[in-house]
Amino acid sequence: MRILGLDLGTKTVGMAISDVTATIATPLGTVRIPENDLESALQAVLKVVAEYDIKKIVMGLPRHMSGDMGTLAEYCRSFAKMLSESSALEVIMIDERLTSRIAERVMLAADVSRKKRKQNVDKLAAAVILQSYLDANINKQKGV
Repeated sequence: MRILGLDLGTKTVGMAISDVTATIATPLGTVRIPENDLESALQAVLKVVAEYDIKKIVMGLPRHMSGDMGTLAEYCRSFAKMLSESSALEVIMIDERLTSRIAERVMLAADVSRKKRKQNVDKLAAAVILQSYLDANINKQKGV
């Protein structure tokens, strides 16, 4: 079963995909969208859902460091609802605090240029979101 991971922003959608065993997340790509255009984001995601036969979607839910949710969280929740209704798939939202920073650190450690870091941060953040979900579920299945 393939699972899609999403990192939704106001101008981009970072995407990652799991392997068929739902064990490993791999960055898939970043789609640029017109600012705050959820319909464009929806069409891009639905295309990937159909192409890869996605069975579940995991999406980052942005929170402030205090745990409060702001306007971007409501934006993401609106998109999750649209996506669930359009795809008939389960959309799971998980806390995405620090995922972009983790992705940045990984790329810095790999000595990736600043330009390439900017181009790749969203899809890597999506992979971090998805891998967090996959790891949590593997631990649940093992009873850890």
